[in-house]
Amino acid sequence: MTLFEIGAFATVFFLALIVSLATIPLAIHLSYRWGILSTPGGRRHEQAPVPKLGGLAIFLGFTVAALAAQALPVERFDSLEVVRLVGLLLGGAFVFLIGFLDDLFELNYFWLFLGQILASAIAIGFQIIIEYFNNPITGSQTDAWPYAVTVALTMFWLILMMNTVNFLDGLDGLTSGIAIIAGLLLFINSAFRLMPAQTSVSLLPLAMVGACLGFLIFNFHPSRVFLGGSAVYLGYLIGALSIIGGAKMATILLVMGLPLMDLAWQAFSRLIRGRNPFQGDRGHLHFRLLDSNRMSHRQIVLSYYAFCAFFGGLTLVLESQLYKFIAFGVMLVLISIGFAIVARWRRNQNGSSGTTSSSA
Repeated sequence: MTLFEIGAFATVFFLALIVSLATIPLAIHLSYRWGILSTPGGRRHEQAPVPKLGGLAIFLGFTVAALAAQALPVERFDSLEVVRLVGLLLGGAFVFLIGFLDDLFELNYFWLFLGQILASAIAIGFQIIIEYFNNPITGSQTDAWPYAVTVALTMFWLILMMNTVNFLDGLDGLTSGIAIIAGLLLFINSAFRLMPAQTSVSLLPLAMVGACLGFLIFNFHPSRVFLGGSAVYLGYLIGALSIIGGAKMATILLVMGLPLMDLAWQAFSRLIRGRNPFQGDRGHLHFRLLDSNRMSHRQIVLSYYAFCAFFGGLTLVLESQLYKFIAFGVMLVLISIGFAIVARWRRNQNGSSGTTSSSA
């Protein structure tokens, strides 16, 4: 690594961090001015209204740093890099706007889902597409798919990431912290593991890391500002950057394995109970852990960080695609065991409550 590359990394990271930090007071002011505040006693059980426009800091921090990165004279190997950057920023701006309107008017989920589809279509139109996978058995790349399959897979991936991050946003510092972990792993992979290094591409996840860190300083428990509808924007960034950064979906699958399993678990649970699978409640794992009174707010968040960082970090040390596939399987088994334990805690807690009520 050259001294100039170190300077480029520092420039993008600190620019995103500074813009994000500087935007937080504005986001808080606008939240109070426009009445975009959480409702006390809501899903998070907060005691007082909390500003919900914190995502503005991530949006501006990332956008400014990503544009500045294009002015840096670093090596660029992708002839479509500028095209993809335009698609990333346009799609991101669109989904950020949808999140803002949701905070303002509480949109029906149909309009939110339609907005996610359109944002994904923008990304795809600017060549942010999944062109291949690495076969976990042989390690070789899959053959090219028909374009319709490519579009469908890319749209599914982006929408999946948007919804996973949106439902993950339930505890202070949880979503932005995991986004930082995902961004760091994508950055390290592009800047240090790929040969030749994709320095210019690596600047994008680094910009996301800086922007999220600026927000996390104000969002860690007890939070002074929430992401609000911008959680979907952050999910869009994670999904799109994993494609731009050399199709590193395996990295994101290992980082986001726990939130993804939680999303699938809750969607299935709601469906069998005849409920809307997209309607939020306190059934998610992080809420269940908090309601069990066995772990504090910060302990849950830090445990999520450790779990996601450990399995995501395996992608940096495991060369074999097969070993990564095995690691993913082990992770799923551990998560399933964890779900079973938490479900048992809940049953025991409900049983104890019932016994107490009967005795009273």
